[in-house]
Amino acid sequence: MASNHVIENISMNKSFGGWHKQYSHQSSTLNCAMRFAIYLPPQASSGAKVPVLYWLSGLTCTDENFMHKAAAQRMAAELGIAIVAPDTSPRGSEVADDEGYDLGQGAGFYVNATQAPWNRHYQMYDYVVTELPALIEALFPVSNKRAISGHSMGGHGALTIALLNPERYCSVSAFSPICNPINAPWGIKAFTTYLGADKSTWPQHDASELMSKATQLIPAKVDQGGADNFLQEQLMPETLVTAAKASNYPLALAIHEGYDHSYYFISSFIDEHLRFHFEHLNESK
Repeated sequence: MASNHVIENISMNKSFGGWHKQYSHQSSTLNCAMRFAIYLPPQASSGAKVPVLYWLSGLTCTDENFMHKAAAQRMAAELGIAIVAPDTSPRGSEVADDEGYDLGQGAGFYVNATQAPWNRHYQMYDYVVTELPALIEALFPVSNKRAISGHSMGGHGALTIALLNPERYCSVSAFSPICNPINAPWGIKAFTTYLGADKSTWPQHDASELMSKATQLIPAKVDQGGADNFLQEQLMPETLVTAAKASNYPLALAIHEGYDHSYYFISSFIDEHLRFHFEHLNESK
């Protein structure tokens, strides 16, 4: 319905021949106003429909962190890829929240909450998989060729969403993802709160659990900093490597010594990720 596709432009900035734009819209999935950013490369202004990379950010982030800090626009403009960055959770005075940085607003974990009061708004999985792409594809000069990527909590989101919906994405990548959240403090806290104490549903939102049993395979690229403070306790990339071996999954995972959890790390390797996605977005499926 057209009413679902009403958006309000907040800002726009020309960048490398394309446009970075911020919009707000009323989300029927999340029952609140949501903000997202989109970078449209110069090719989108010439009548061409360009593929889209969806970027999911980490804890405490908004749509702005990636667009401001990742330095992705130059390569996206060169390759002709649009980038869409949603916020990381529902927002607003009516939306449930928590004092901790790792729960509530800014920490949606890209799952559909089943527990009250969180289930009224925290349906980030459906928002990212269904509502937002439908909005983007209805209103912007983009194709239905999609890739997905993210960082930390967003890396968890990108991997799990791609593994659960391999027909919707050509490729997936992640920086410093929470690879095994059912065994990580961040994941245990979020899943207990959003999904409930019954852990039987948790593996459906765990990249390592999903990858170990995957049968429909799409290319995956993961980069992790070797000097990341969260590496051993929260991120556990070794679990993803084990899972990929179990299912013969096409995973390329690299540890980069000296790099930490910050956008200094992401900006150092984002061009490689964009080239990776470009290669697979342009393959015929």
